[in-house]
Amino acid sequence: MLFGDILERAKRLLNLGPTLAPAPIRTARAQGAIPPGPLPGSRLTPDFVRAIGRFAYLWGWPLVNIYNRHWTQGWVKTQTFLVGGVAPIAPINHLAMLTGYNEPGQRYITCPSQDLIYGFGVLDLSREAVVVQVPDFGERFFVFQATDQRTDAFSAMGSMYGTKPGFYLLAGPDWKGRAPSGINATFRASTNLGSIIPRVFQADDAADNAAVQPLLRKIMSYPLSKFDGTMKEKDWSDILPLPWKKLDDEEWRWVKPASFFDTLPKVLDLCPPLPGEEALYALLRSVLAAADEDRTLRETLNEAAAEADEVLVAPLLEFRNFGVVLAHHWTTVLNSAAFGTDYYTRTAVAKSNIFINRPRETRYFYQDFDQNGARLDGSKRYTVTFAALPPVKGFWSLTLYDQFHFLAPNALNRFSLGTKSRGLKFEADGSLVIHVQKERPEPDKVPNWLPAPDGPFSLYIRAYWPLKPIAEGRWTPPAVVPV
Repeated sequence: MLFGDILERAKRLLNLGPTLAPAPIRTARAQGAIPPGPLPGSRLTPDFVRAIGRFAYLWGWPLVNIYNRHWTQGWVKTQTFLVGGVAPIAPINHLAMLTGYNEPGQRYITCPSQDLIYGFGVLDLSREAVVVQVPDFGERFFVFQATDQRTDAFSAMGSMYGTKPGFYLLAGPDWKGRAPSGINATFRASTNLGSIIPRVFQADDAADNAAVQPLLRKIMSYPLSKFDGTMKEKDWSDILPLPWKKLDDEEWRWVKPASFFDTLPKVLDLCPPLPGEEALYALLRSVLAAADEDRTLRETLNEAAAEADEVLVAPLLEFRNFGVVLAHHWTTVLNSAAFGTDYYTRTAVAKSNIFINRPRETRYFYQDFDQNGARLDGSKRYTVTFAALPPVKGFWSLTLYDQFHFLAPNALNRFSLGTKSRGLKFEADGSLVIHVQKERPEPDKVPNWLPAPDGPFSLYIRAYWPLKPIAEGRWTPPAVVPV
């Protein structure tokens, strides 16, 4: 058969017509109709399901964490509580404030600060928009953080933003309303579930604690339907204490492998995919659907969750396992509260020190090692010498956390040193030497003593409202030197 005959037969088979011009390629991509995969009814191997399940656990851990915080607080309807005397909780779309520093018994959030007075509230913006009250803080440092279900920040309220006193509105992605007169600004979240966390600086003395109480009483959040243009007040010292039993020394288990894949479908429904995540969502949904039809695959998913919790997520509690590496074994994160599709860092931060601020608001520096690369441990003594203090416009602090990233009780009830500390002693050359050790040092060193616990611990520098030397990487923390 001649080549011309073959070409003509091919044209007839392909219905190309009499012309020799090639027909346009009509692919699914060209038509904008890429089918998700695997397709419903596809046979999947257990090993494939296990691999996707492990990734899904790492990816979805922060989202399930926030969902479960919302779910477990849903029983609170009208009253605010102080759980165990240490953790404030409020009805959904309201917040509750502490009246002083965090206490060591708190196990709801890792790495609590000992420089600030915290508040906390769980958001469900599908109900309605939420009003946040900001009192007149004057020169006192403050930052109000609102985060979505991915722990990304979506508001801008704080000293570094020049935020004016008054009322601000938090709205969900589907809110169709209009902010009433008297609202200074509206911030829109990408998801309906989230959190609101006010932070207010307090110096480490009773006089400043008393001075800040009138401001704390004006920090509130409530549904827009309750807004009347007047600044409401709440005496946060008069909230109902609620006893609780501390289960262990670690953070409350907000994410449990055994129930993770029961919750994940709800999370996928609540969190619209980020740009580019559509195929990922389709993949996760297809695997979940297959597991719903096959008990063996469901068991495989649960096994994958347990494995991922142990080998992927648990190691992320250790600061040395994530972040950008700096001099002297310090690490930092440059995309805090703006993780986007950086799934690894988002989960690492959620596991190790959830609800951190944006880099413009705060820079965080983490340390698990001394200058020789040995794990920090209470059996040894260390010094941290600041030739130059962290360059900030807000404040800075050096905090010590135990191996579970909580405050370690000590005789001085001291957990951090920094701007808040009134009695720090500086060297003749202007440098500051912090003594980190378990045993009480000589009397002249006690003002600069950061007590250490038995066993491993970590150090953590907060630089609130960092200046250019920090933002540009020209200032990094000094070495932790074993004595």
